[in-house]
Amino acid sequence: MSTAAAPRAERAGPEVVRRLGRDCPADLGLSALLTAYHLQTEAEKGVPVADADALPARYRAETTDPRAAFAEDVVLVARRGGVSAGCLVLTAPVSGRSEIKRLWTAPEARGHGIASMLIATALTQARAGSVGAVALSVWSWRTGAIGLYQKLGFTIVDSWDERDDLVCLERAVG
Repeated sequence: MSTAAAPRAERAGPEVVRRLGRDCPADLGLSALLTAYHLQTEAEKGVPVADADALPARYRAETTDPRAAFAEDVVLVARRGGVSAGCLVLTAPVSGRSEIKRLWTAPEARGHGIASMLIATALTQARAGSVGAVALSVWSWRTGAIGLYQKLGFTIVDSWDERDDLVCLERAVG
């Protein structure tokens, strides 16, 4: 049986998280990541759709032109082995608070610390932008995600969203 070392791309952790910017020549796979996120979320909500074209208009706009949809926000894309593996959007601050949205790790890239790295990078970005707190909302059935957020210092707070089944969390940045 061979004991050859795994290829570097398989051994290495996630690459440096990159910020999507106006000067970035491509979306770094963000459209595909957002499409997968929205398709999975719609299926979990019990309203599966066949493809990105069937997504609700506001989500379809994000997948079609993420640069425009998130023009005021910090968008992070993680790459692993040269492939886009995860994303996160940190909204522009409002009253000293930003919100994490669209955190997604591609299923084949899970278990490598990508979500934790994206959150840590978002918190660093928020701190640099003088944000006092970062909030997020997550569907109640995503218990693994809720556990991760709590492990990273987020606490459950009163909901600011009227939709059923959303859990709202917040963490001070400092």
